[in-house]
Parts: sequence; structure tokens; C-alpha cells
Amino acid sequence: MVIRTEHLPTDDQLAIIAEQLGRTPRGIQALAATDGEGTPLVLRMASIIDDKPFPTLYWLSSDRLKVALSHIEASGEIKRLEARLQEDPDFLAAYHRSHEEYVAQRWQYMSLQHRDQAEQLGYVELFHRRGIGGISNWDQVRCLHTQYAHHLCGDNVIGQWLDAEYGVIDCLP
Repeated sequence: MVIRTEHLPTDDQLAIIAEQLGRTPRGIQALAATDGEGTPLVLRMASIIDDKPFPTLYWLSSDRLKVALSHIEASGEIKRLEARLQEDPDFLAAYHRSHEEYVAQRWQYMSLQHRDQAEQLGYVELFHRRGIGGISNWDQVRCLHTQYAHHLCGDNVIGQWLDAEYGVIDCLP
């Protein structure tokens, strides 16, 4: 079970996140999704960290999900997905809508301070052009982990497809 949330991680959750990632990340804005036991699945990150754009809004932290998605990536599925995007205009259109939603979410969650900073540093266009995981070519997939993190917090056609084809969500308790 996935529970969408919007709060800072507790100290216990921060300890789990540090273990999941091998370090404590800087720039966590909120815990975006947990499993039914409260274990962190997705972190929502600040858009600007140390005056630089952070590449992703949603960071997948779950070990189980990362392993499952890594196996799928290793099987060559990204290339097959990209071929499908070129062959199926409806799938491509849905994928572009996923990117559009992601861009809108990123801007919505950006603090006024970060919006001002983005303007001062010349990042506004970048934040409106870069989609899921910071990707600039919205006809490519690049990383299933960022797609799936967005899926757990938004409307992502690749994440929906991963659940339908591979049952990725079923690896959670």
C-alpha cells in the first residue's frame, strides 16, 4: 500500500532514508510517499540546492522499489519503451502529459524564495523545459526510478505501465 503524504520525515524516517541512500540527503522538502508501515518510498526535494538546480523533484528512496526497477532496466526495457513511444502516438501524448504535470508540480512546490532564486540565476526556463528527472527530450525515458517516483506522487504513464506489466507495486509490504 502506498500512502501519499506531505510532511517532513520524522527522526526515525530520516534514519531509514540515510540507510536507504547511504547518506542523509540535503534538500528534503517533504516525505512524498510511504508504505503502509510508514517506511519512506519517495522524497520530495527542493528545486534548488546550493544555488544549483536539483535534477529531480521526486527521489525514489525505497530499496525494494529500486531493486525491482533496476532489474527491469537491466533487461533493456527502456529501449523497448522508447520504441513504443515512437510507434504509439497515444502513449507518447500520455507521456508528454506526465512531463507537463511534473513540471507544474515542481513549480507549484517551489518556495517563493526558490522562485526568486531561479529567476536571479536564470533557471526559470530550465524548470519549465526539463521534465521528469530533469530530462530535456520528452520522447526519451532515461530512468525508470524517476518515472516510478513520479508515478507514486502524480500521474505517470510509464509508472502505470510498470505496475500493469511487471507488478512493481506488489514488491511492497
